[in-house]
Amino acid sequence: MAHNIFQNPQTLQHSFFSTKQKAWHGLGQVVEDYPTSAEAIKFAGLDFQVDKRPLFTFNSENFTGNPESDILIPEIKVPDSFSTVRADLEIPLGVVGKDYKVVQNATAFNFFDSCVESGRVKYETAGALGKGEKIFITAKLKEPTVIGKDDPIENYLFLTNDHSGKESITIAFTPIRIVCNNTLNAAMKNCTNRVRIRHTENVEHYLAQAIKVMGLADKLSVQYGEKFNRWAKIKITDKEVKKLIQAALAPSVEVYTDLLKGVEDTMSTNLRNKVEKAFEYAMSHPTQLMETTQGTLYGAYNAVTGYFQNVSDFKTEETKFRSIVLEGNTEKFVQTAFNLCHTFEQNGSIFLLNN
Repeated sequence: MAHNIFQNPQTLQHSFFSTKQKAWHGLGQVVEDYPTSAEAIKFAGLDFQVDKRPLFTFNSENFTGNPESDILIPEIKVPDSFSTVRADLEIPLGVVGKDYKVVQNATAFNFFDSCVESGRVKYETAGALGKGEKIFITAKLKEPTVIGKDDPIENYLFLTNDHSGKESITIAFTPIRIVCNNTLNAAMKNCTNRVRIRHTENVEHYLAQAIKVMGLADKLSVQYGEKFNRWAKIKITDKEVKKLIQAALAPSVEVYTDLLKGVEDTMSTNLRNKVEKAFEYAMSHPTQLMETTQGTLYGAYNAVTGYFQNVSDFKTEETKFRSIVLEGNTEKFVQTAFNLCHTFEQNGSIFLLNN
């Protein structure tokens, strides 16, 4: 099974740790107690430095392109070009420009430190992907959001730091439903649950943005709770649930618009199959038969998030992990579901356009 978790060729250890329970790939260390940032970095194999080094090319008067005959001496510096290098193993991680600023793994963990020390969050997982070019950290907020009487949603902060030069630092707020482990990735209306910080920013600015997101996460956890508790009291018919799922999973604006008009002719076979699977999940999965989810607007929203977490056919578990968490490819569909539920709450229908 593909997982892309880095395995150190010297120690043979995988760069991953999890608190209390194994991850889907079963690799790395499982620890019983929530670690400090220094412990988490070591447990996850992230205690390495990343250097930014100048790039050079070869200079040879007799260059033919034949590696067997050419004697090439790296003498020419490539202007404004650098390589990020994993210093402990001397592994190049990417090519970057002169303005790129390395954010060390320890610095990334500093974002959580003040929160951990104040008891607001606890480190859950951390690891490195590829050769260490991307690292990720999850930390759980202290208080869960409770829907109804006994339907808790744990609230997490998720951070990724990319050393290849291809991606920004990303900090995300993610609620995760305990009973079925649904990863929810929707944003509140007129708010965002994901902040990206370019590596051209200085460290002080990066930390300031991170602190801002911490405040956002606290605010979002309250807003999610209020919103979802209202949705858990709003009834919706099975037919309306299916319509909502159809629109949420629409692959294009054109199909989405047609479905809001009640026109289903443009639905592909692939979309129809996805809708049927998601609807079956909505009607039969144990988490959909609770007081807060059965026949409710919250249940309709949860059906879409649950479809991606528990039903959707990803090629590998790594693809699933990347799509849902790291890259947020499923976010647009979950966001659409959130918007449709908001519309239903306001208007009693998702059909905004006249037939």
